[in-house]
Amino acid sequence: MSIYEQVLTFIHRPEHESFQRLALDVFRHQFEAVGAYRRYCEDRGVDPGAVRIVDDVPAVSNVAFKYSDLAIDGAVRSAKAAIFLTSGTTQGRERRGRHIVARPEIYRASAIAHLRTMLFPDARRVAILAMHPTADVMPESSLAAMIGWCIEEFGTRTHLAAASRDRIDVEAATGFLADVEARREPVCILGTTAAFAALFSELRSGGVKLRLAAGSRMMDTGGAKGQAVPMQASEVIGRAGELLGIAPAMVVNEYGMTELCSQLYDATAFNCPGVSNTNTQERFKIPPPWLRVTARDPVTLRPVPDGEIGLLTFFDLANVGSVSAVMTEDLGWVERGRVRVLGRATGRDARGCALAIGQFSATEAARRPGVTPERVEAPR
Repeated sequence: MSIYEQVLTFIHRPEHESFQRLALDVFRHQFEAVGAYRRYCEDRGVDPGAVRIVDDVPAVSNVAFKYSDLAIDGAVRSAKAAIFLTSGTTQGRERRGRHIVARPEIYRASAIAHLRTMLFPDARRVAILAMHPTADVMPESSLAAMIGWCIEEFGTRTHLAAASRDRIDVEAATGFLADVEARREPVCILGTTAAFAALFSELRSGGVKLRLAAGSRMMDTGGAKGQAVPMQASEVIGRAGELLGIAPAMVVNEYGMTELCSQLYDATAFNCPGVSNTNTQERFKIPPPWLRVTARDPVTLRPVPDGEIGLLTFFDLANVGSVSAVMTEDLGWVERGRVRVLGRATGRDARGCALAIGQFSATEAARRPGVTPERVEAPR
């Protein structure tokens, strides 16, 4: 089997004992096939044949996707590839990161398999309200692609995408929810935190409180664009109960990013029997078996022991056609495979990540005319 077929097979039938071997095979494939990544590894003196464990695979910062096409050579010209852009709201729209996904069917398989585990463990098709555009409206959005796949795989004929590029149609959304409430039809609501804030504001201003049918659920993807004071995940959970009648365990927060083809979701009593969610502010997240998460020391970038806080770093088998080892600027801890996300690193906490960003941008600037290295100062 090709490396892509091996990854797809693993996603469909995960085998914990084979992850390490497959991950190293994926890394060696990427070293050979992704020119920018190979140069990055060579500049760090990394010999792929000498890398014996996945934790030693060189990780690129998620910001590195701004500087280079981190995909197998030629993928950008392939008619089969999908190109997803980051929002650009943090680093500026003048230089948006892009993730070239050479094999979108692997992204789809990853997204659907973990959604089935974490948001649809009851194997139930439900009405779906998407408060985010779908791929026909926003083809450059990885979230839009995922929402479309979710509707195809888990939705009934009753579904609505109540959003355009420019606005959330909260009136259409509330009308849709009132209709499914009247029919006692369970519904899944998908959207960003900002979209939910707009929905909750509309319901409150109209004095409306809905009681959606049992089995209704929400997926909160984060994202605070447009909010003066961003809602916390725990507030989304509280208002979903107050204004929609959705139980706390049925409100699931997602952690994902354009640069990864796999996502993590809240563990709740709905998708992880035995889990208690009394304190909704202290939920942990569950990655799929094909996504390894480590927390790393902010200075040395070496993995820290279970339960200690560090920069979250991922090895995503589903990224097989680009770069699987991705380091973020998010702090968190990992324990027995469970992940707590604590927020963005700042100051001294981001030192190692900042240096890695600077190293990558300088490496690419030296080889590609027109690429300006980013000036990154290590915190004092």
